[in-house]
Amino acid sequence: MTSEAARPPEAGAVPDLAALTKVVARQRAELDRLQDLAATAVVVERAKGAVMAGTGCTPDAAHEELQRRARTARRTLLEECWITLGSLGPQNRTAAQPLPADVVTGPPSRSAAFAADPDSEALARFGQALVRVGGPQDLARCLLDHLPPDTGAAAVLIFTRLPAGGLELVGHAGVDDLLVQQWSRVPPLSGIAALDALDSGEARWLEDIDTDRRRYLLIGDPPEQWPTRAWLPVPTGRPAEVAVGILRRREGSFDPEVRHHLLGLVRLCAGPLKMFGIRQDPAVGASAAAVRTVFDRLAGSAVLLTPLRSPSGEVEDFRIDAATVDTSDAVGRRGRELVGQRFLECWPGTAGEPLWQGCLDTLVTGRPYESEAFVRQHVVAGVSELSTYSARVARLGDGLVVNWIRHDPSDRQEQRLADVQRLGNLGWANWHLVTGEVNWSSQVYAIFDRDPARGALPLAQLPGLALPEDMPAVARAVTELVRLGRPCDVPFRIATRDGIRHLRAVAEAVVDDRGTPVEVHGFVQDVTAQRSAELALVASERAILTQHGVLQAERTVAARLQDALLPLPKQPVRLAGLRVDIAYLPAQSGLNVGGDWFSAIELPDGDALFVVGDVAGHGIDAVAAMALLRFTAKGMVITGSSLTGALDRLNALLLHSRDAHGTATMVLARYNPRERRLVWAQAGHPPPLLLRDGKARYLDRPFGMLLGAGDTATYEEAECRLAPGDRLVLYTDGLVERPSESIDRGLDRLAAAAEVPDAGGSAPLDRLLGALLEPERRDDVCVVDIRVPEEGESPAA
Repeated sequence: MTSEAARPPEAGAVPDLAALTKVVARQRAELDRLQDLAATAVVVERAKGAVMAGTGCTPDAAHEELQRRARTARRTLLEECWITLGSLGPQNRTAAQPLPADVVTGPPSRSAAFAADPDSEALARFGQALVRVGGPQDLARCLLDHLPPDTGAAAVLIFTRLPAGGLELVGHAGVDDLLVQQWSRVPPLSGIAALDALDSGEARWLEDIDTDRRRYLLIGDPPEQWPTRAWLPVPTGRPAEVAVGILRRREGSFDPEVRHHLLGLVRLCAGPLKMFGIRQDPAVGASAAAVRTVFDRLAGSAVLLTPLRSPSGEVEDFRIDAATVDTSDAVGRRGRELVGQRFLECWPGTAGEPLWQGCLDTLVTGRPYESEAFVRQHVVAGVSELSTYSARVARLGDGLVVNWIRHDPSDRQEQRLADVQRLGNLGWANWHLVTGEVNWSSQVYAIFDRDPARGALPLAQLPGLALPEDMPAVARAVTELVRLGRPCDVPFRIATRDGIRHLRAVAEAVVDDRGTPVEVHGFVQDVTAQRSAELALVASERAILTQHGVLQAERTVAARLQDALLPLPKQPVRLAGLRVDIAYLPAQSGLNVGGDWFSAIELPDGDALFVVGDVAGHGIDAVAAMALLRFTAKGMVITGSSLTGALDRLNALLLHSRDAHGTATMVLARYNPRERRLVWAQAGHPPPLLLRDGKARYLDRPFGMLLGAGDTATYEEAECRLAPGDRLVLYTDGLVERPSESIDRGLDRLAAAAEVPDAGGSAPLDRLLGALLEPERRDDVCVVDIRVPEEGESPAA
């Protein structure tokens, strides 16, 4: 049976089930996204609590510590949270520990490169998927789904150590029921690779089946179906209590990159295992096989469900652990093909129906739930047809049994008509103009809010039900229908006890052999919800247009303010014997201008001051903060403040000024032309690029955190001697950052572009920007290109 809802049909049309399925799919996707956000927040909060318990810090400090660890290890915040939760325990520190040394076995150059740059995107996707895991069985399936295809992995087994010393299978994926029964419990014998991995605390890589079978008892009948396998201890404590087995259909050794990746995946599994506890899943072992055998022999449609809970404990779906052979889902899977699938993925329309709430209530109270009759599509001999069902839900242990009962009324057509009227909120009506007989379906009485005991109204009295302003249109349509036999389709409104209803009446006349109307039949439909949606859509469109205008006006004001505060020189600037080229390019996407800025001025003592900065955010607030920092920084240095002293005061300004907020990065540089000495300091900003003798290198950054991040920030200065022909590039991060890649790649790209020899034609800065910038940029770009003339060369050259 298929769980599909029906759209209110037009007259004579069948329900558009395909369109409704798409709507349900979109709604389900949005619900999944919101649930992922909520589950992610729970993981982050628990990790913050772990850091607070270990260090005694505040929640904000715990969050900053997790972010710092993630940046240091080049992980996402969610990955760092999983690792932090997995490391909890009396013998473990809260901080994440390094990976085992056996990761880097093999060719040193490849393993070292991989250790420095792991497959972070794949680990990040796995870390995000873990927020939806509800138990060890889910974890095994999730892990198998996220193993890279090139590893050749075909199965995953998760064993936990028993108090008596043996092993218990708590999760599996990619293996059959017979193997699960055979290996559901393992006594504490020697020669078990999983036990060996747990006892030693080190991974066991079984890469030669002939050698491995002499040392270990290998899983599988025959074991040759998995010629290589790995047993990896999960770092949930010391000693390890959980081992994950990766079984491959590929021969040969595990590459160092593959080893590193598998250990990284298993390390992330420690957090979920700590959160939901290591327990035997109800669907694992011989009991599940017995239940499935029983279901295979049952008639009718029924499933055995196990609840899947979010990290907060709420039931977000059910897993199908057994299904009868007559049960089929929305895409035609039947019987055992449904085992392991999620209930709402098989029947997405159930999410908004009473059956779903009935399942949740039965799970909590234990009282069986029986639904009212409803219509579903049923596939008979390959042909889809509507059928009437009722559902019953009963609790079995920690799970539920749901079975659907199909009804076969004697008059199937009448039942279908009643269901269509109910689902479409419409009813049929018939008026015999000669005899005066009137017949209404029960749904018409409900639509008109009229007591059936009062009987149906003659056609001539129908306009009297409409509101006064709609009455003329209804009367005119009825007159043309009765006198001329002209069909009508008229909208009108009526007043009921629940308020105003919007109705639609569609009718046609039956004429005799002389063309005189003798009978009228048609239907009345309640379209209040549709009309309300239309009015809400119109109001929403107006609000969007208004908001768009406000944003456009804000952008215009911010852009003009930015132009006034940050004038861009049209020619190269000559300062202190240097040639300075400046470029500022706003972002190509979005409605907001940014907060990037520059300054290049000559100081009273003849030195040159160069400033490049970037305020977080966009819009008028960012432009205002930019102006505040730009002019304040210049004023401080001109009046004698050191570079570090200026940064200290600017940091305090952002923290305590009522007109400034957020954070900013900045680099300050002071150049003495007599000594060709450049002194510079920075606040969380990318380092300047120095090009000398055709070779590019980045200056070593002195210490300095971004402005506005904390009131205990300290800043240091660095010094660099420039030589004739040197080129120094100051820039904002928009020049080197691109979505979905590390900033290190952008820095390498900038250095490589700067080393390309000038070929004449356009200016060096124009060639540099042309080689680096993409057509569609998401951030502003500001560049100050400083060139020291060669001996005897004029700065104007």
